[in-house]
Amino acid sequence: MTGPAAKRQKERAATARAPALFSDDKLIKNCLNGDPEAWAALIDKYKNLIYSIPIKLGMYQDAADIFQAVCVDLLLELPRLREHRALPKWLMQACYHKCVHYRRSAGRLVELEPEVAERPHDNSDHELPDSMLVQLEQEQSLRDAISEMPERCERMIQMLFFETPSRPYEEVAQELGLAIGSIGFIRGRCLAQLKKRLEKRGF
Repeated sequence: MTGPAAKRQKERAATARAPALFSDDKLIKNCLNGDPEAWAALIDKYKNLIYSIPIKLGMYQDAADIFQAVCVDLLLELPRLREHRALPKWLMQACYHKCVHYRRSAGRLVELEPEVAERPHDNSDHELPDSMLVQLEQEQSLRDAISEMPERCERMIQMLFFETPSRPYEEVAQELGLAIGSIGFIRGRCLAQLKKRLEKRGF
């Protein structure tokens, strides 16, 4: 596609991607003002984080229901969230709580974490284990760092490292409009940029 049509397509893509680049504070404020695009962008930003928790706990069949339940809770509780920067941790804790609830309501003996399994069944085991919290925070930092990269680098990293199976260079080149021989070089530059971004985040 070339000419005006290609230009319009790029402009639409840039507009659609823009909300994802906003800070949580900006997205939350827009959500509270009734902006549906901000809500969609907020969910898109954290959907992998939410889904990853039941998946880590082996609750594959319940993952979609837990995701929906957490999104409903977020919609209800968002106006009462005092610290917008605390949203990721709030989502982790809320999702873990849902996982515990689903496990008990279904009468399943799902071993969540060794340190949790040894506790009596009271409200204390609704707390997200520290080991999982650290892992989830690191994974979300990686997602955030990738999402802040130039669009071409973001897409290339997703295709090469996060899709299963990973894309062959031929497909990556075709989708990004690049020569096959340039993929390795650009891949290296993108990974170098990502490394710098992660180092700034304390990795």
